[in-house]
Amino acid sequence: MIEVLRAGALTTVQDQGRPGWAHLGVPRSGALDPAALRLANRLVGNDGHAAGLEITMTGCVLRFIRAVTVALTGAPADVLVEWPAGDIRPGDGGLPLSLPAGAVLRVGPARSGVRTWLAVSGGVTVEPVLGSRSTDTLSGLGPPPLRDGDRLPVGAPAGPPAPVDFAVVRPVPDELRLTVRPGPRQDWFTPQALDLLCGTVYKVSPDSNRVGARLAGAALPRAVAGELPSEGLVLGAVQVPPDGQPLVFLADHPTTGGYPVVGVVDDVTALAQARPGTTVTFHGPQR
Repeated sequence: MIEVLRAGALTTVQDQGRPGWAHLGVPRSGALDPAALRLANRLVGNDGHAAGLEITMTGCVLRFIRAVTVALTGAPADVLVEWPAGDIRPGDGGLPLSLPAGAVLRVGPARSGVRTWLAVSGGVTVEPVLGSRSTDTLSGLGPPPLRDGDRLPVGAPAGPPAPVDFAVVRPVPDELRLTVRPGPRQDWFTPQALDLLCGTVYKVSPDSNRVGARLAGAALPRAVAGELPSEGLVLGAVQVPPDGQPLVFLADHPTTGGYPVVGVVDDVTALAQARPGTTVTFHGPQR
């Protein structure tokens, strides 16, 4: 078991999500950076689909009832281990970290970026829902976000930790350049709107979350008044509400929506680490 001593601002259980249920109104969900969680799992000897924890901004504090190996990837954070005898030792992100039974792991606030992923040998084995253990913050499927005092089950180790002793840390950029393709309702916007989308700078809004990254910048003028009947949405859809400010949908996005989608972003992974104020620009696919 894992005892949650301090859950932090938002710590959730995540795996690679629950694809294949959109026709029933269920989004994929899962880790906002699936590759970062897969890497953490490989470091501790897990299958890449094992569930771990997604830790947002403020860190968390966990006690491990049995001896485990853990690894952290994503946003860099200070890591301290309190051993049962009272010793306190630093830990390294991006490397397997062996902890004895009773050890307390303190993950500090993200020094840059937003989210850190933690894998534990054996994986977090909460009850799966529709084939996934992921917390979906929009629909409420999966386990609720962690709270102080929660206890999480852990499975048996699947294999030995990875034999690595050097961590390659990917820097978190201050500016994001996202590739966008025409959306299904591009014709609902004026030609000027499309020039604005790919020709001006946007900033990530503080109102962003796992559902979507809200952007602030040039409003996109509409050519068609009124609203649509609800229609399907996909990961990366750039929806434009009545205020004209684009919204890029992330892992917990709804499966339908009534505001027009001007474009679709090829890869939204970088937005997982985008703090409020991060610069975002769009460009068309390279030919």
